[in-house]
Amino acid sequence: MNAPLASDHFPGNDIAGPRFREAGELVLDQFHCDGRVFDQWLGLRPREFALLWRLAAQPGERLSEQQLHIEAFRITLEPEPGGVSADVARLRGKLAAAGVGHLICTDGDGRYFLDVPPDHGLSPVAAG
Repeated sequence: MNAPLASDHFPGNDIAGPRFREAGELVLDQFHCDGRVFDQWLGLRPREFALLWRLAAQPGERLSEQQLHIEAFRITLEPEPGGVSADVARLRGKLAAAGVGHLICTDGDGRYFLDVPPDHGLSPVAAG
């Protein structure tokens, strides 16, 4: 007959921490390793997703390329020239195509951050 499935039958569903992070109109989905704006998926590469996921953890927090290498990519080696900036350039293009290119910013010291209104929290829809 129909035997119950083992609890580890779908191991990909075991996500540590929250599944979603929201930054303005952008919703990041850790299960899909992608982001969407309303119903438009961005088609993020793994490094692009990791970068946005880290920046969305604390919108407004300024992070240097070195910090992003360690905190987003888990790489402690010296970053290659243009590595993070190339990822950010691709991200800006994808975000702009979805109408949210303004979200990712660079400050005067070359640090990256997400510019999201401070009162914008995780919506109940994204949390489910």
